[in-house]
Amino acid sequence: MASAHVDTFARDNLPPPALQPEFLFTLPELQFPAQLNCATELLDARVAAGEGGRTCITAPGGLRWTYADLQAQANRIANVLVNDLGLVPGNRVLLSAPNNPMLAAAWFGVIKAGGIAVATMPLLRAKELKPVIDKARITHALCDLRLADELKAAAAALPMLRHIRYFNDAGPDGLEAAMARQPATFNNVDTAADDTCILAFTSGTTGVPKATMHFHRDVMAACACWPRHVLRPRADDVFIGSPPLAFTFGLGGLLLFPMAVGASTVLLEKASPENFLEAIREHGATVLFTAPTSYRVLAAQGAALRGTTLRQCVSAGEALPAATRALWREATGIELIDGIGATELLHIFISADEAHARPGATGKAIPGYVACVLGEDGQPVPAGTVGRLAVKGPTGCRYLGDERQKSYVQDGWNLTGDAYLMDADGYFHYQSRTDDMIISAGYNIAGPEVEGALLAHPQVAECAVIGVPDAERGQIVKAFVVLRPDSPSGPEQVKALQDFVKQSIAPYKYPRAIEFVADLPRTGTGKLQRFRLRDQG
Repeated sequence: MASAHVDTFARDNLPPPALQPEFLFTLPELQFPAQLNCATELLDARVAAGEGGRTCITAPGGLRWTYADLQAQANRIANVLVNDLGLVPGNRVLLSAPNNPMLAAAWFGVIKAGGIAVATMPLLRAKELKPVIDKARITHALCDLRLADELKAAAAALPMLRHIRYFNDAGPDGLEAAMARQPATFNNVDTAADDTCILAFTSGTTGVPKATMHFHRDVMAACACWPRHVLRPRADDVFIGSPPLAFTFGLGGLLLFPMAVGASTVLLEKASPENFLEAIREHGATVLFTAPTSYRVLAAQGAALRGTTLRQCVSAGEALPAATRALWREATGIELIDGIGATELLHIFISADEAHARPGATGKAIPGYVACVLGEDGQPVPAGTVGRLAVKGPTGCRYLGDERQKSYVQDGWNLTGDAYLMDADGYFHYQSRTDDMIISAGYNIAGPEVEGALLAHPQVAECAVIGVPDAERGQIVKAFVVLRPDSPSGPEQVKALQDFVKQSIAPYKYPRAIEFVADLPRTGTGKLQRFRLRDQG
């Protein structure tokens, strides 16, 4: 395949072929041409087919973009990147914004120009943005003006990030002003199917961010597998949901998948369970993507939801308890579609549609993927035995220049870090994480990162963070804290530490429970014994 990347950083930092997973292209729809640009397939092809007038994106306040509108906006952004900011194919572009139409246009603008989109969670602080910018060697950024302060603080220490434009900015230096000077046409870069087009960051268990590398073909493969065979969306569907577009669950569910069938999406900057009902009514939404935590809260409005256009509901981001599935079905009459995906594999690879859902089971390996449960010896275990979930398919883990590739990919399998058992019928049942990742309300939170934030407080001597079960959020972050002598340990101190963490790292990572202890359990060599903390909760 002829790479279009002039900047070869991504290709130069791919894992060696021997350390990459085995990729499977078993379905006819997974036979991709050598040259492929996913923006051409998802956006331009729709307009070229005469469907440019179809609604593509809506947002609160009456905003409505057609496919032709989104194409024009993305083309202008691509022109700004290339003509004003000197972007060459292969450059990395950081994107930072809540879910809104301009973020979607920026994403497509980067892809059209042959760049690599690096979307970041809108709540990230400068401290968290710095390692992302540094690891990906980011040269350009497109950022919502409301998030400018954190990006400016991060960029001040990283001179490689030379070109920043802010959008939703009415000023003369804003991205919109630059777009107005550019044409609404752009010739998409003829990228190779195996040119990287997105870097999706995941914090992992150590808190040191890992960048997962996904090609143009990976984006199209994600559209060809789970949505086509499990969700089966229609062109008249209206998608809505809560996951950020920086989270691959959100990128797929709220942008790629609706556009793959000519449907529309609702982008909400504030997508809490409390405002979903109003948004579903206002926009006539039919397909909802959110986490189990949100479904539990939303179930209280079940009677009202029964009178809306909502017909399909997808749960992912964390394990779906059987009780939550039953509660939602009883409240709304809708059977949840559950699924497990991973940033490393881009999207969902085990799932079941409404007709084949089983309480307590995530589902089966979807068409295009195979999965099994491995024992400690790396061999498949019998049905009913708990072990490590292993997956293969058309997508898979490629960490950007990271030694942790060796632990995630073994013998061609992607090892997701989840403990599962498979029953005699091939259904996979989630048991737990096999590492120290805390999954709370759909967010992956690395305990060591929270520990680092707590340890920066002058009154904290030692701390350890674990995830503990929670009926509403799946897990919550709990911190065991050893205070320095003469430090207060009452409720005021708990709140002070929580507020301190919120100011240092993304607020959703803060410890919702804090227990003050005299010391932490350690081995004779000083290693922290987290299992003892988990045992006492």
